[in-house]
Amino acid sequence: MAMSARAVAAKGSVDTVTTFFSSIQDAAGDPDALDFTFGNPHEMALPGLTNAMRAQLEPRSVDWFAYKTNERPAQEAVSAGLRTELALDFEPDDIAMTQGAFGAISLALAMLADAGDEVVIPVPGWFCYAPMLHAVNLVPVGAALDPVDFSLDLDAIARSLTPRTRVVIVNSPANPTGRVYPKETWDALAELLDETSRRHGRRIWILSDEPYRRIRFDGIGFTTPAASYPWTVIDYSYGKVLLAPGQRLGYLALSPLLPSAERAELRAALMPLQLAIGWGFPDALMQYSVPALEGVSIDVAELTRRRDRLYGALRDAGYTLTRPEGTFYLWGRAPGGDGAAFCAALAARGVYLMPGTLFDQPEHFRISLTPTMDMIERALPTLVEAGEPG
Repeated sequence: MAMSARAVAAKGSVDTVTTFFSSIQDAAGDPDALDFTFGNPHEMALPGLTNAMRAQLEPRSVDWFAYKTNERPAQEAVSAGLRTELALDFEPDDIAMTQGAFGAISLALAMLADAGDEVVIPVPGWFCYAPMLHAVNLVPVGAALDPVDFSLDLDAIARSLTPRTRVVIVNSPANPTGRVYPKETWDALAELLDETSRRHGRRIWILSDEPYRRIRFDGIGFTTPAASYPWTVIDYSYGKVLLAPGQRLGYLALSPLLPSAERAELRAALMPLQLAIGWGFPDALMQYSVPALEGVSIDVAELTRRRDRLYGALRDAGYTLTRPEGTFYLWGRAPGGDGAAFCAALAARGVYLMPGTLFDQPEHFRISLTPTMDMIERALPTLVEAGEPG
């Protein structure tokens, strides 16, 4: 076999996603297709994004587009934003600028875990956790969320912990369920991980995956586990709040509550490891744009309107749904209990949803809320009809 064992494992764990992606490529070129699959834009880019990038495009020095590591103005803007948003004393040196959340997660894994270590991931959860872990010889261990309300199940996490556990990944607001977890959950998780770390003689870290942190509904607040558990690192992506996933920009942030010696050790490791994993820094233009982009966001009020329209209409049609508290997704159980068959039948009628098989939940489906209200209205008759008893 030409491929490495880890490449085979990574490919195998993401084959469901890539196969599905290939299956909907016809929709991408069809102007009449109603595509509710991935969180892609269906309208022109935010003016705040294009203006920020345009303002930095003209070179101001000969090294304007030279190699960039972590640009200080970007680190300063991020740390200042985090201090305000999370009420923790972040400093610029706690921040590594990355190519989206993918880059931040890769950096965190390179920094914290050794080959063969186990990493606990939520189920259902983002479909790229497992392949990213396999690709670097780490072992994904699923911990099921509560089957009723998809809250974090601490008993399931406790059962997943072994002496080989190095990282627990948590995601709030959560993809695909839209749940936002409260501080009480983080406090309880911190107690569990602290006790287990002492018992096993090895520190377990939290990787808090927070790309949807600024997309929340109904005035629901946000607390990061970094405020409850010092051994936490945070990954973030601007691609969600800007609805521009093709412009790769994000960061990894160290909890400022880390013990000083460990904080200093990790700070010193960030830049060398970013180089080692393949020059894991954002492009110059995106880094220069960060101070302006910190204040740019999609219209969450409009997103709420779309959520309410879809959620209300489908609930009234008899669907079983989780009302999203954040993200831009709607998570539900497929009529008949077969998510793949349900989504295939809808695709045949020009409405494209994401089957729950991509999230190890074959009875479910996910709808992106990023399509326009016009697309939602056009899709609803088909969706409502599909939910009616046969």
